Amino acid sequence: MTDTLVPRITTLPTLRHPDRPFDPPPELAEIRERHPLVRMTYPDGHDGWLATGYDACRAVLADRRFSSRYELAHLPMEGAPPELPPAAVGDLTGIDAPEHTRLRRPLVGYFTVRRMRALTERVEEIAAEHLDAMQRDGSPVDLVTAFARPIPALVICELLGVPYADRDTFQRHVFTVTSHSSTLEAMGAAMGALHEYLLGLVRAKRAHPAEDILSSLTETDLNDDELAGVGAFLLGAGLDTTANMIALGTFALLCHPDQLAVLRSDPDVVEPAVEELLRYLTVGHTGLRVALEDVEVEGQVIRAGESVTLAMGAGNRDPRRYSDADVLDLRRGAPGHLTLGHGIHQCLGQQLARVEMRVAFPALLTRFPTLRLDCEPAEVPMRTDSNIYGVHHLPVGW
Repeated sequence: MTDTLVPRITTLPTLRHPDRPFDPPPELAEIRERHPLVRMTYPDGHDGWLATGYDACRAVLADRRFSSRYELAHLPMEGAPPELPPAAVGDLTGIDAPEHTRLRRPLVGYFTVRRMRALTERVEEIAAEHLDAMQRDGSPVDLVTAFARPIPALVICELLGVPYADRDTFQRHVFTVTSHSSTLEAMGAAMGALHEYLLGLVRAKRAHPAEDILSSLTETDLNDDELAGVGAFLLGAGLDTTANMIALGTFALLCHPDQLAVLRSDPDVVEPAVEELLRYLTVGHTGLRVALEDVEVEGQVIRAGESVTLAMGAGNRDPRRYSDADVLDLRRGAPGHLTLGHGIHQCLGQQLARVEMRVAFPALLTRFPTLRLDCEPAEVPMRTDSNIYGVHHLPVGW
């Protein structure tokens, strides 16, 4: 097959159907049906690619001939900066091996399945405390601020040894970094402020180590700048993605009462339900890689230097991979979904996120068996201007 036979598009579809907030932009499915890997003209004129098929996305994620370095990439969003600076120190998503391997290796042992499952009881305590507060305050509440955001924030703060009292500061910085509406200057300032905050914390832990991950990491070969960068990366990742999954997942369940009933009635469905919600919602909706050399994918040669945008939500809805892919089916289990990545950049904290969701959804639904939206679904403010999809607020009552 030659490039001339491959469909070409000129704009990355980003608008979701207002009546289908959980689905990717509908044009992505149409593109996927024509070909899972199409030519795309980027806003800066770059001639690159868009992958919408499951196999195409997974192949690119798995192949080390594709780079994650920000400074090599062309951005697919209209209005995006023409180029990005190199990744900040410690940002594992924007670097390649061997530097990626050197920074990630000391962290892996802290986020194993065994260690994360051992946290279950503590996550249950945190969830119960916030459900108690919701019950005391009474209906209605914003589930984002009352429940979805505090659970992962408290857990990652305790793990890293970051004062939870400072959460408003670093949450604001994290939101600035992930927002599509932020300028490069604002993003740089937020990353700088977050780095300086963690740098002070790392130096304090070198002097007075405690029982937390940052203190333990001071005994590795990582220097203070690297530790601060890694700490900022872990803090940001631990705060944002899981909080959005808990809130958006609850919204999806309330809009699918048949599936909500399944989750309420069968404790054995909790684990497959979390995987299906991860697949169905794909909060990390878009990825980006750059070919370091000529690579063949789906019968097409991606030339060295060409950017590939990965429509992860479309890949997770590929009917070639999942039957009835646009249907939320909590018993499916969704093996191999792309939401947590694949290859060397697969989410480091994926087991922690799973534990938090496996606790949060049943705890919430058990405590409030009459939980309901406190507004029309169309009135829920969606987070469409960010690298992480979700809701800004979720008014609920019971």
